[in-house]
Amino acid sequence: MADIREFDIIVYGATGFTGRLVAEYLALHYPQRKWAMAGRSLSKLQEVRDEIGAPAATPLLTANADDPASLRAMVGRAQVVITTVGPYQLYGEELLAACADTGTAYVDLCGEPNWMRRMIDKYEPTAKRSGARIVFSCGFDSIPFDLGVWTVQQEAIKRFGKPAPRVKGRIRAMKGTFSGGTFASGKATMAAAAKDPSILKIMIDPFGLTPGFQGPHQPNGMVPHHDEAVGGWVAPFMMAVINTKNIHRTNFLAGHPYGADFQYDEMMIAPGLGDIGKAAAEAIAKLNPMTADKGPAPGEGPSREERETGFYDIAFIAEMPSGERISATVKGDKDPGYGSTSKMIAESALCLIDDVAGAGGIWTAGALMPEALVQRLEAKAGVTFTID
Repeated sequence: MADIREFDIIVYGATGFTGRLVAEYLALHYPQRKWAMAGRSLSKLQEVRDEIGAPAATPLLTANADDPASLRAMVGRAQVVITTVGPYQLYGEELLAACADTGTAYVDLCGEPNWMRRMIDKYEPTAKRSGARIVFSCGFDSIPFDLGVWTVQQEAIKRFGKPAPRVKGRIRAMKGTFSGGTFASGKATMAAAAKDPSILKIMIDPFGLTPGFQGPHQPNGMVPHHDEAVGGWVAPFMMAVINTKNIHRTNFLAGHPYGADFQYDEMMIAPGLGDIGKAAAEAIAKLNPMTADKGPAPGEGPSREERETGFYDIAFIAEMPSGERISATVKGDKDPGYGSTSKMIAESALCLIDDVAGAGGIWTAGALMPEALVQRLEAKAGVTFTID
């Protein structure tokens, strides 16, 4: 970035549940960096600053999603803005627009493909002109999945001289919960789709984030079945609706290094074998927490103990036309949605500053900075990427 900015990072939404975790992570691990906390209320920012043990001199900035001028003034002071203020389809556009216009790098935790597609169509030309690097989905959705596919494909190219045309993402184990912010985003997306049929079209299209490109028919990850590759029954995974789109966007943005005929799906491995596994997979398929009338309120989420004892273990199985397979594993050492996510988004922001250049545009982590971010996450964030 040619111009000198006052701050390396601004955490916008620092008084929210996840924003507070991000600020705490930066305060603990990067006290030497120039960073600031931002939100609507100065008094709440002061309260959170003190609660997380950040220095009293930590800069506090007020800005509001309803006040575009305040957002523009804020983003102009930072190299990169981390935003945890969702649902993004309700509160995110003005901030993204300000970053795109001012050439400010941006990372978020968005899992709302309808909003992401609208932002791509509306602001990508602006980001390309200004040099702003906009990177969606820098948390559990979709970094472990995006970079897990990249990892196994790098091994396929190394071993066979070409990428695998088919990769399966399979969640082997996971312990964690979701917060009020996640619940609110899911409900907002469902409400928007009920009003606008075009949103539903994007939601069900694996290539909803690759404007101008429609790839091959994709496996149906919504139907429980016995998967010979893992030796058990598999069930739908609720985050596949966003992860699969981001992975196809990575392939699209990078010039199809996985091939224009690439197929990918994500499912959970059900516990138990035989009829027990089948019954478990069918039961999982019927569960959708986003259809509940009530969930956690915004600002609520798992306790520190729950975050610290959480984890995830995901397999990525690359299948070659010859029948040969390669498997990679991605593991995280904290609750996926919050303990691990807060580390991943912070390291994504730092990766944009310290490790990669890249042209302006609306990116995925897997297209813009896969190797550098894998190295950072392994060194700093308790996320591992291994070839089995």
